[in-house]
Amino acid sequence: MIFHLGQIVKHVRFGYRGVVYHCDAEFSLTDEWYDEMAKSKPPKDKPWYGVLVHGSKSATYVAQRHLVLSQNKSKIDHPDIVYYFDEFDGFEYRPRQLN
Repeated sequence: MIFHLGQIVKHVRFGYRGVVYHCDAEFSLTDEWYDEMAKSKPPKDKPWYGVLVHGSKSATYVAQRHLVLSQNKSKIDHPDIVYYFDEFDGFEYRPRQLN
């Protein structure tokens, strides 16, 4: 996998920024979801990431080929950040430790 939890990424086609909160080594949703949502048909056998989208309440599930590291490292504004991350170090978020 290229990205890890807490990294700030940018979607190459749609331009939104977000933070990686979930990583799958390969696609893990249903074929129905893939057929409906993955219009460019990215490979299922490559990594996919859950991304909390900056400035919204949305989260997306994105194929690795559609993401790059964001050059803009400012904080992500998303209400669910506190559930996944403890702090922001100026570059990325530190994942919350489970007790």
